[in-house]
Amino acid sequence: MNEREFKERTREFGLRVVRLVTSLPKGRVEDVLGKQLLRSATSVGANYRSACRARSRADMLSKLAIVEEEADESVYWLELLVDANVVTAKKVEALRAEGGEIVAMTVASIKTLRSREKIQNPKSKI
Repeated sequence: MNEREFKERTREFGLRVVRLVTSLPKGRVEDVLGKQLLRSATSVGANYRSACRARSRADMLSKLAIVEEEADESVYWLELLVDANVVTAKKVEALRAEGGEIVAMTVASIKTLRSREKIQNPKSKI
């Protein structure tokens, strides 16, 4: 998957979460969990775009770590919505899977960048 495709994929993930949060029942718990999910899920694409404009490999690694963290956090909030009986597991199954795939792809990118850095700078401790 190339940069453009991953940008679109993370953007679509955010949009799907926006639609989900919009459809949640109204209530205190739903509002709090929905806001947390909305913040983390929409942050995934924004931070990936930022990583694509990084000024250095270290900057890119740092920004990709944020993408990983936010995507994983999004999966957590989705799981909590299910555990709190706000939504059914079936309703968010595809979103949870997509969040997990985004985490996995981001981790793979981080590992690749780190291994390239070690090759280019064998004295690096990263």
